[in-house]
Amino acid sequence: MKKARYDINIKNFLPHRPPMLMATVTPYLDEDSVITHYEITEDCIFINSKGYLAEAGLIENAAQASTAIVGQSYFDDEDLEGSGNKLVGYISAIKKVEIKKLPKVNELLVTKAKLISRFDTGTMSVCTITSSTFTNDDLIVDCTFNFLIHEV
Repeated sequence: MKKARYDINIKNFLPHRPPMLMATVTPYLDEDSVITHYEITEDCIFINSKGYLAEAGLIENAAQASTAIVGQSYFDDEDLEGSGNKLVGYISAIKKVEIKKLPKVNELLVTKAKLISRFDTGTMSVCTITSSTFTNDDLIVDCTFNFLIHEV
């Protein structure tokens, strides 16, 4: 069983880079759950004309946060720079998305995800993960995804 990790630089473990990087701080990560933060900036490509983060941006944020749970198992515990492996993840199904409110520029998203199920083949994982996103402790997004994650 892996120990929980704190304050991880998640960008080292995701293939995304700005402006597509939607999870920038990871205060907590363990085998079954993750918490990420993302401050919405004006230069985010998912900002609509009224200054709100669009639905696609909220889904992308939840997906990036969620895949950290399974993706971490492809890296050694001592690899804090994300240099030991290259991964690709795909959303294979969006089982549920409920968007209650669109957040504004400069708001902080706190996304919490939990692993529901996982099947590993050695070089590939198929998993189901639930995710909830909050601003100011208010639930704004609730999702359930299926992912396919594999080594490149």
